Formats: sequence, C-alpha cells, structure tokens
Amino acid sequence: MNYIIHLIIMIAIYLILTLGLNLVVGFGGLLSICQAVFYGIGAYATTLLMMKVGVGFMAAVLLSVLITGIFALAIGIPALKFRGDPFVLVTLGFQAIVFTILYNWVELTRGPYGIPGIPRPSIAGYEVTELPEYLILTSLFAGVIIIFLVIIYRSPFGLALKALRDDEMAAEGLGKPPFYLFLGAFVISGMVASVAGSLYATYVTYIDPTSFTLDESIFLLVILLVGGTGNLKGPVVGTVFLILLPEALRFLGLPDTIAPNVRQILYGLIIVAFMFLRPRGIAGEFKLR
Repeated sequence: MNYIIHLIIMIAIYLILTLGLNLVVGFGGLLSICQAVFYGIGAYATTLLMMKVGVGFMAAVLLSVLITGIFALAIGIPALKFRGDPFVLVTLGFQAIVFTILYNWVELTRGPYGIPGIPRPSIAGYEVTELPEYLILTSLFAGVIIIFLVIIYRSPFGLALKALRDDEMAAEGLGKPPFYLFLGAFVISGMVASVAGSLYATYVTYIDPTSFTLDESIFLLVILLVGGTGNLKGPVVGTVFLILLPEALRFLGLPDTIAPNVRQILYGLIIVAFMFLRPRGIAGEFKLR
C-alpha cells in the first residue's frame, strides 16, 4: 500500500511541474528545456530557508516561489529575445549554468554531497510525517495549482498566449505584446515548478543536484509530448502514464541480468510509437512544429 501511495505522491508532484510547463510549451508554443532549474531552485530555497534560517514550511514555500520567480524573470528576459531554435538553446544554456552552480557551490548547496535531514512539513504546529498525510498535503497543493492554472488557461491572458502561439504576427497586430505575455507565462511556470520542488525536498528529506539535471527537464517535456499540450487533460494523462509505465514494466518477469536494459528499450519504443501514432499526444490539442 505504501508503494501505491508513494506513486500517487510522485504523480502529484510531477503533475504540478508539467502543468506549469504546459503554460509555456502548450499555450505559448515555446520549447523550454530548463524547467528542472526552477524545480531545483524551489527545492534548495525551501531547504535552506527551513534549515539555515529557521523559517516554517508554508513561509518557506512562499518565499521560494518569490525567489524562483525572480530567477525566472532574470532568465526569461534574455531568453525571450529569441524564438524557435535559439530560444531552446538559451534555455539549455541556463539549465547547464544553474546545474553547475548547484553542483559546485559546496559552501551553500553541499554540491554532490547533497543536503540530508530536511525537515518534514509542519503546518499550524502539526508535523506531516506519515505517507497518507503527505499524500493529502501534495494532493491539496496539486488541487490548488490546478485551479490556479485552469483560471489562467481560460483567462484573456491564456487566450492571448494561444493567439500568439498560432500566429504571432497576427496577434501582435491586434495589440498583443508577445514579449511581455511570454515573459509572464515563463515566470508563472517557474514559480509553479518551485512549489513542486518544495514538496519534493520535504518528502524525500534529501536533495542533491542530480535530481535537477537536463535529463529531468527533457523528461518533463516528454511527459507533455506524450500526454499532449495546450489543454488540461494532456499533462494529466501524460504524467500518470509516464510515471506508471516504468513501474509496470518491472512486472514483466525478465531475468535480472537483462531486465534494466530491456525495460529501457521498451520504454523508448513505446514513446517513439506514440509520437508516430499520436503526434498531438494522447489527449493534447496542439502539435509542436
């Protein structure tokens, strides 16, 4: 039972990440490869605020969201001077820069040694220690984030992003400022990812830079591409599918000597098949060009 609860908790955390990224990729049509940066900043900021400054969990989460928003703004301003492939390369560069800082600034982040013993969340004097309690906490956060993003998705801001995604020149001619709208989406996406980082850090009680690598950013993009972008259903379906798929492949009964490699091959083949059979994803409405 604990195994199932753990999977649901991870689904909730990754759902927050992919829903935030969907605002940039699915609604803005921009391929960002640095979502793990904001995920990591949120995790490290929350951890350091709780352990070094003595800030409570909820206050640490809010401050981490603010800190991550400032970083997203600093990254977004130069990155959004570009569109298309150059934008992808700029976000890739920032992903590499931030990971390098997290890995080498040992005095602050402990680098490759990681930070153990992260305190569990404590809300109004009640400490969340058991798995079912953490399931409730992550589900509540995910629910609030979903409501928040659905409001944004359906707002004039979200509709303007879609218009820019489909035809930037036409939307700009109608008075939609692309730079500021894209920047707003990029910052909101980063701030949402920060919440997932806060939940992850206090759930596993240990973080190191290897959890926030380029591979993680690519995995989040794969979730979106397989599930679909530009709506709410796609990220939900993609997150559930790609979190559960590797676990399902463990039950194939393969010999231990070849099991990891065969599972990896099957995992890759399934993803490739989906790209051929469902280029818009399982439940998406927008196909990246």
